[in-house]
Amino acid sequence: MHEVDSVARPADAVVSAWFRTRRYIGDGDRGQILELLYALLRHHARLGWWLARHGREDVPRNRLLAWLTLKEGRTLDQVERLFNGAKFAPAMLTDRERALLVKLQDGTIDHPGMPQDVRLECPSWAADPLRRRFKEAFGREMAALLTPAPLDLRVNPLKSTREAMLSALKDLGLRAEPSALAPCGIRVQERPSLAGLPMLKNGEVEIQDEGSQLVAMLVDARPGERVVDFCAGAGGKTLAIATQMNNKGHVVACDVMEGRLKRGAERFRRAGLHNIETRLLASETDRWIKRHKGGFDRVLVDAPCSGTGTWRRNPDARWRAPEEKGLDNLVSLQARILASAARLVKPGGRLVYATCSLMSEENEDQVAAFLAAHPAFRAVPLREAAPQLTTSAHPDHLSLTPARHDTDGFFAAVMQREGALAS
Repeated sequence: MHEVDSVARPADAVVSAWFRTRRYIGDGDRGQILELLYALLRHHARLGWWLARHGREDVPRNRLLAWLTLKEGRTLDQVERLFNGAKFAPAMLTDRERALLVKLQDGTIDHPGMPQDVRLECPSWAADPLRRRFKEAFGREMAALLTPAPLDLRVNPLKSTREAMLSALKDLGLRAEPSALAPCGIRVQERPSLAGLPMLKNGEVEIQDEGSQLVAMLVDARPGERVVDFCAGAGGKTLAIATQMNNKGHVVACDVMEGRLKRGAERFRRAGLHNIETRLLASETDRWIKRHKGGFDRVLVDAPCSGTGTWRRNPDARWRAPEEKGLDNLVSLQARILASAARLVKPGGRLVYATCSLMSEENEDQVAAFLAAHPAFRAVPLREAAPQLTTSAHPDHLSLTPARHDTDGFFAAVMQREGALAS
């Protein structure tokens, strides 16, 4: 827990590195450790509130003690038996820690005196924008973000079918069902060890939230076309786009982080995809963009964002303010990325802007500002771009929320270049 708090990396990356140096920990114990860690992250603000109420420092050990008492209902004697100073056990309790446990005895994790933002684990930097977005649904959406994210898989149609993968998962003793919205999606009802899924190792499926699958589907890439995934990261959406194209045509996966592209290239090979090129960019205005102006049928901009839509999956992200200089700086970066990537779209081609954010400032407002500044583009309504998607929270764009759709929070807008390229 201390490393997750102190290292500026996502919790899952920190945990993976921690486990790699402790290979003696068995799968069962690893699962319990992960479950406890993510529970503590999902109750971060409430545990901190209780510690402040009793004048204690908000540090990982105190947070764990508060959790064991307030949420698991353990007595002082039970906690003392856990904190016994043995080889793999925590150090013995101090007198001050015993006093804290006595004060917390008979309490519960929620308290009527807690401010709403604390009870809903909503950080101060995000509270006002999310209240403006959701209005009376704010509490319901924030509560949904406190639930664990499901395990969603996307079937690789070049290697298998959804029916075959459902059957294979059943043979492994796992309960799974077709995703409600994504045509290649599967939702697994349990938490299996990913190392025990052969279809993941051989590229028959990829782990991808259903909402992310729908964003890739909106690109609507066709075999033989030229496509750019402008902020490709490790390539989850690139994979989905390339399979849409049946391995025909050309996909360029761009990013400013070389490590992400290398991880993506490994996934592309495992999936049996040969129509993907990786391209490292120096910035959003890399010279490569100017050289390939108007050269692509589809351009996806999955922009860096606040990540508010992924809080179920990444509960630590809510306590990391977006960018060092705040939300305004992030919105400005998104606008620059979108404007630069738009240069790649040929006349008649489409530009898809997407985020995993729930904030209007990063979504609808960003698209409206782009269209106002770029009259050569028009918005393509969702009913035209994907008429099968009828449950969006926005009438013209794809808008998914955990409470309404049981996916990560996602936004995507489709725009088409109608006018000629500027000289």
